[in-house]
Amino acid sequence: MPRRPPKTSSMGRLLELGGLAVRAGTSTAAAFVSSLGRPAARREELRVEELVRNARRLVATLGEMKGAAMKVGQMLSLQDAFLPPEVAAVLRALQKESPSLPLSMVEEQLEEELGDPLQLFASFEEEAFAAASIGQVHRAVLRDGRRVAVKIQYPGIDRMVEADLGNLRRVLKSVVALVSKVDFEPIWQEMRARLREELDYLHEAERMRRMAELHADVPEVVIPRVVEEASTGRILTTEYEEGLSPDEACAPQTSQALKDRWGTVLFAFLLRGLLEHRLLHADPNLANFSFRRDGRVVVYDFGCVKEVPLRLARGYRGLCRAALEGRTDDLPAVLKRMGMHRLDGAPLEEHLVEPWAALVVELLRPAPPYRFGSDDSVARRMVDAARTSLSEAGDVRFPRDIVFVNRTVLGHFGNLARLRAEGPWRDILRRFTESA
Repeated sequence: MPRRPPKTSSMGRLLELGGLAVRAGTSTAAAFVSSLGRPAARREELRVEELVRNARRLVATLGEMKGAAMKVGQMLSLQDAFLPPEVAAVLRALQKESPSLPLSMVEEQLEEELGDPLQLFASFEEEAFAAASIGQVHRAVLRDGRRVAVKIQYPGIDRMVEADLGNLRRVLKSVVALVSKVDFEPIWQEMRARLREELDYLHEAERMRRMAELHADVPEVVIPRVVEEASTGRILTTEYEEGLSPDEACAPQTSQALKDRWGTVLFAFLLRGLLEHRLLHADPNLANFSFRRDGRVVVYDFGCVKEVPLRLARGYRGLCRAALEGRTDDLPAVLKRMGMHRLDGAPLEEHLVEPWAALVVELLRPAPPYRFGSDDSVARRMVDAARTSLSEAGDVRFPRDIVFVNRTVLGHFGNLARLRAEGPWRDILRRFTESA
């Protein structure tokens, strides 16, 4: 349902975020007081209930704010290692959709960028069929009969992003400090660069063309073509490619064999971008994919595409080979070559990386193939390992480039879990480590 236009001023958005923080803090304090003297199990139940309430407040506020604030909320929704599953489930609403604006609020943007729309479009749907943090998408038909998707950037979104960046840096720095001693600055620099990059639709169009070229010989991956004459820095028009939505694809009535095929396509798409092309589609929100019954996967939204430095790609290849060959004792040295080490340059201790390595080895077992989403023991141990590593990592230094790479890897693991996909993960990984 269309909503009011989001605030664009720095002060207005600061007050929006500040009000959210005050409400969350007040309700958390009240919940703490009410839990005093209760059994430990009940205290934990009350804690999770309060977290869920605050997550709902977060979704309601950030969904209407758009801009960097909403984008960061989407990023948080992918971080299952930090969040109870009940909270992560609520935050996933930010991945699915954002309230759209009425066409009347964005048509001036359309006219400023493209001139008279009647010269380009034979028809244009008034209601957006998708809305996100930066813009919303409308279906249309060109004069030549082609069906297209037209992404229109929200008016003033550049001001919203800049207003959010300063506010969010202060908020997120304090949040990170609560869970880890890792240096926040590289994380922030990478997030800021990617967020600003998403504002330039010409940049996104170039990335789409490049990714389409790289996947031209991969029939199972479908990337929509850019319509050049109807695209600008704030309008991106592509040929309309459709498939089953994530909810339809993940539904119980959908064939598991088909889900497994889609899972292997997503896994190979991830590895191809990371190890072969070094150009990674870095927004693994499952809403950025649709699924066809012939096993193909359509990929959308190339606003966040990460160029992977050669040193980092080689490092991930080394990690993969070490995992495949069971050489877990090599991992600290490989990580150091990637730029992950202690402040004094010393490699990370083996006890920090061994739990992760053991889990990866288990995920890559040759038989029976691992089915994502079905083995809670492995999933839970991965979450526990993440929390332990964060609390014990201390003065770890790492290259800023790994922020979105790791986010993408973990996001795709979450997507495979939603599909409950089983596949020859070991064979696929070996193919890319040997060919890269």
